Formats: sequence, structure tokens, C-alpha cells
Amino acid sequence: MTTKILAGEINLPISTGTATSFSSATVVRLVNTDTSAHIITIVETQNGVGVGSMTMPAGTVEQIVKTPSHCVYADSITVRGTKVGFTN
Repeated sequence: MTTKILAGEINLPISTGTATSFSSATVVRLVNTDTSAHIITIVETQNGVGVGSMTMPAGTVEQIVKTPSHCVYADSITVRGTKVGFTN
């Protein structure tokens, strides 16, 4: 699998009111740079209803698929993310 980088990496917001859609991304690459696990939450929109959440172990990388309007936030700024796509 090859990852196509579509934007600069940012620290994830830490509240639903500042959650980001990553410019309407459908795939987001996340990295937990901390030595502790953190919770990643997806909401329908900023301040919106929760769609789901997951624990991201320390030092791991995940790629999540979401709808363009869904927004993402974490419980720590040590989780970073960027909009990505896949190519062959």
C-alpha cells in the first residue's frame, strides 16, 4: 500500500468543539507520538453526535476511513493527523 499525502500534518484538536474534518477528508492517517495510549473520537460535525471512538496505543499509526463531514479529535495533542489517499 502506498500513502498519498494530501495536506500537512497537525496536532489533533482535543475537544468536540474544535474537532476537524481534515478539509473533508475520507481517509486520515493518525500517529500517536506519546508513550501512553489515547482515545480518538469521531463526531458527525463539530459539537455533533458521536459516531465512534477507539483507543490508539502508544507509538502507533492508524489510517481511518470516515465520511467527509465527520470530524475527529483526540484526548491529547500528542496525536497528529493528516489527510491522505491511496494510490497503486
